[in-house]
Amino acid sequence: MGEAPRLIATDIDGTLLRDDRTLSPHTAEVLARLSARGTPVVLVTGRPIRWLKMVYEQLAEPLPAICANGAVVYDPVADEVLRADPLAPHLLAEVAKRLRAEVPEVSFAVEIVDSRQMRHEAHYPLRWDADHDAIRAVETPEELLAAPAVKLLARSAEQDPDAFVALVAAALEGLAEATHSSYSGLVEISASGVTKAAGLAWYCARLGIDARDVLAFGDMPNDVPMLTWAGRGVAVANAHRAVLEIADEVTAANSADGVAAYLEKVFGVG
Repeated sequence: MGEAPRLIATDIDGTLLRDDRTLSPHTAEVLARLSARGTPVVLVTGRPIRWLKMVYEQLAEPLPAICANGAVVYDPVADEVLRADPLAPHLLAEVAKRLRAEVPEVSFAVEIVDSRQMRHEAHYPLRWDADHDAIRAVETPEELLAAPAVKLLARSAEQDPDAFVALVAAALEGLAEATHSSYSGLVEISASGVTKAAGLAWYCARLGIDARDVLAFGDMPNDVPMLTWAGRGVAVANAHRAVLEIADEVTAANSADGVAAYLEKVFGVG
């Protein structure tokens, strides 16, 4: 990487946000100063588009976002999806078939309409999504898998998260990508080749920015492809061990504004 990165890519939850899902005013100010200086900042997240509003409300201006672990590239100013790479219905059906064979108690949900809407099985546990216009339970498995989905969510309360993602990845090898970003038994499944790294690479190519000029921050296994792709991959101190093992550097925890502290050091802003 050159003297100063040309683009900043950061995960949201557990990285940029504090544990209460708020953005500190200090971090917001550092990001605003970088943007004002002409350094692009892009959010790279497992979140769907509909979960960005609560982050944008805490920023000086909305930032471009790569959502659903790389499957959706979103321009918030135009409210436009620049690119989407969903799982087709026939692939969703095959994925569901394989996983039900491996984990009979598994429950599913899908992010559809570029992640603006969600459909879920009746017994799928919703954690903090209460938008009744966008979220709806389906009555049949066929209905769940009828539309292209930018992400398939598989939950199993009986499974350790790391063991569960390993089991799912093995069952879906060559068919789809499996990762996780929480400490509950949730696996996030995308189309083959779709990762945070792939989504970020597409976005950077549009801007004419090479991987070596990208500085990326993350905390969970779904961030590993992005951190290894970027010229410099930085883990927050609270990161999952898989992230700490591959990171080029480690900054302070999300609760201590680790991203902002690192950016202040590199860019001299604050």
